[in-house]
Amino acid sequence: MAIEAKQPRAGAKGKGTLVTQLVEKLRDAILAGDFKPGERLPSEAQMTQDYNVSRTVIREAVAALKSDGLVEPRQGAGVFVLDVPEPVSLPFQNVDRDRVSSVIELLELRIAVEVESAGLAALRRSPQQEEAILARHDDFYERVQAGEPAVAADFALHLAIAEATNNPRFSEFLTMIGQAIIPRSALSEGKEPAPQHDYMLQIHREHADIVEAISNGDEAAARAAMKLHLRGSLSRYRAAYHTGLRNR
Repeated sequence: MAIEAKQPRAGAKGKGTLVTQLVEKLRDAILAGDFKPGERLPSEAQMTQDYNVSRTVIREAVAALKSDGLVEPRQGAGVFVLDVPEPVSLPFQNVDRDRVSSVIELLELRIAVEVESAGLAALRRSPQQEEAILARHDDFYERVQAGEPAVAADFALHLAIAEATNNPRFSEFLTMIGQAIIPRSALSEGKEPAPQHDYMLQIHREHADIVEAISNGDEAAARAAMKLHLRGSLSRYRAAYHTGLRNR
């Protein structure tokens, strides 16, 4: 199965973006207290009308909120808001993204973890997990083409691959670190539009190689593609960081 690196799949356009937008709206509403702990969210039918999206988008958004610990679906009763947990100090939360050494440390750790993650995803992914990976891949491309920040979409793709290992420790590891795993989050997006766009398309092509290998069930190719991508991120981060220093 070949994955086209430059075009999203037919029929999938906008789906990932709609999910992301709905998750942000619902999360903001919950954190603002518009939906209080113990309160039931509107039904799928009601939310499709309120937000003008499909039931599939609603379900993916609810799944994302559930993974964040904000809601709990209850069989036959609906989706209920949970108490927002108090912030706790977790490992990796003190990463200094302004220090090259700190970002390099994370990238080296990611190589050790995510190369294995890609290989296991190629062997173990379910059809639904493969679909989620493809949707996140398309979402990243759409944001790049629109010139929008894509750090969150980049992280979502790597998280979807981790989840496809069916070993929850991989996704827990990425979630614990958060978007700081994306070295580009330490740099300003949106500067020098043409070079930045080319840079993002290169990342998209590398993602495409990883996604294609996983879809084909090719463990060795998935590992190799992820390793090449992360090593490329390491060299690109160093170059972009030093360019940013010169331009300050």
